[in-house]
Amino acid sequence: MTVNQILNAKGKNVYSVLTTTTVYEALKVMGEKNIGAILIIDGSELKGILSERDYARKIVLKDKSSKETFVDEIMESNVFTIKLSDNLENCMELMSTKRIRHLPVLEEGIVVGIISISDVVKAIIELQKDTINHLNSYISQ
Repeated sequence: MTVNQILNAKGKNVYSVLTTTTVYEALKVMGEKNIGAILIIDGSELKGILSERDYARKIVLKDKSSKETFVDEIMESNVFTIKLSDNLENCMELMSTKRIRHLPVLEEGIVVGIISISDVVKAIIELQKDTINHLNSYISQ
């Protein structure tokens, strides 16, 4: 299964904010969209990613104000990305080894989607269901 197939099933919505957005404003968007991370994009360039974990560790635990701190001050700027043609195994390996939960999808430098660890898990479950169904039909023949 490829990233493109996962995105076709889940949708290619990408939510983002600018580097000049406050952490509070970014969190509001994340809450409204029910997402655990948001991309930071200026123009068409991916600048970083901000997760709930970043907020907890870099704002709450350091006693900073989310209304006075801009996302570019706490975002993760070293963002691991994937392509539409990447397969599920590559995504799992990257997420596991780098201990990350979200992977932006880039094609020719432009963000075209994002997948999360839950998207990967859902895809694995669907693949396993298909395998089980094929084995059951083979056995019952």
